[in-house]
This record gives sequence, C-alpha cells and structure tokens, in this order.
Amino acid sequence: MHILLIEDDQRISDFVIKGLEENDFQVSLATSGEQARDLISDNHWDIILMDIMLPGVDGIQLTQMIRYKKIYTPILVLSALSDPADKIAALDSGADDYLSKPFHFNELISRINALTRRTKFNYQEKELLYRCGSLALNPDNHQVSLNDNNIDLSPREYKLLLFLLENKNKAVSRTQILNAVWGINYDNNTNVVDVYISYLRNKIDETDTKFIHTIKGTGYMIKD
Repeated sequence: MHILLIEDDQRISDFVIKGLEENDFQVSLATSGEQARDLISDNHWDIILMDIMLPGVDGIQLTQMIRYKKIYTPILVLSALSDPADKIAALDSGADDYLSKPFHFNELISRINALTRRTKFNYQEKELLYRCGSLALNPDNHQVSLNDNNIDLSPREYKLLLFLLENKNKAVSRTQILNAVWGINYDNNTNVVDVYISYLRNKIDETDTKFIHTIKGTGYMIKD
C-alpha cells in the first residue's frame, strides 16, 4: 500500500513515517500543499494522510482541489485542530475521516485499514450503476444524472445519495446515515443529516417526483 503523507512538521512526519514503515506501508512525504498537489496529480495513492495547517495551500483548499479534479483517493486528516467546526470544514470539503493530534498510533492504523477496505469494497463489489426511477448514480466516475442531465453534487451530498441508493427501498436512521457518511465519531446531536437531506432534495426532487421520503420516528428512505 502506497501512502502519501502531507505534513510540514518534521518531528511529526518522522514519527508517522517510522511507524507506518514498521507496519509494512510504503510512505512518501510532501511538506507543502503545492508539493502534494503535484505528487497527487502525477501518481496513484492508496490513501492520503493530510495535515490542515500547511504552508501555502492549506489542507482544506487542497482537499477541495483534489475532489474538484475528481480524484477520489481516501483522505484521512491528521490535525491538531480539534474543534468540531474544523472537523466539519474538513469533512465537508471532501475528506473521508478526521483524527485529532495527538493520537494513538494503533488507531491511525485502524483508520487507514478501514478506509482502504471501504474503498476496495466500493470499487470491486458495487453495482455498475445505481438507479431510482429517472435518477442514476455511476460509482465508477462519481456522476449523478436525472433524466440524463448531470447533477452537480458536493462530495458529502454524493456520499449521502450513494448510501441512500445502496439501501434503496429500506428505511435508514439518522444515526446510520451519520455513521456511514460522516463517520462514527461525529457528534450525534447535530442536525447535519437533515440539512444535507434538504440540500439533496433541492437538487434531485422534481415537482412530480419525490425520491427521498421522511420516515417518521426512523429517518429517511429513497424509493422508486
């Protein structure tokens, strides 16, 4: 497995690289957003470990750029910023997971393994195309269309729609959605699921077609 570590603090990068190499991972280091940008464009990576506070292009901007270029390599943010607002900003920009510094190294390894397993499953086991009436999602190129017209979704909206389609015609709770789309460590008291359901409805629900249904006392369901 080839990992790109983006970290400008040499003390931290030396520690992380040593630990990862002891666990048989191959690691390359970028010390700035600009250097990382070139490495990401020119190489294939199994996972990206990224600090937020970087010189030049910061981690949030870099993540947005990566997703804008339709590069869907898993991104695990490693940051000393532990405020919920910082986590939300990173996840909403397209990161897949967030681990606050300092962290236990075994947890880092577990997060890496979980993200790579999930990605491997998504690419190898998922259906070629998800459909719900006139709505279609192609997991190979991350394109979503409605009546053959492309729909522009943010990375988080895309993940939410994908999870709903994976569970089509089945009610899923807000907690299930939160865990699958935002991660198990996300604040369960937040209303972010309802907010993003609203965003998604505004983009895919037509006047005569309602895809996403509210299931009272449970959560949501997408159905034909």
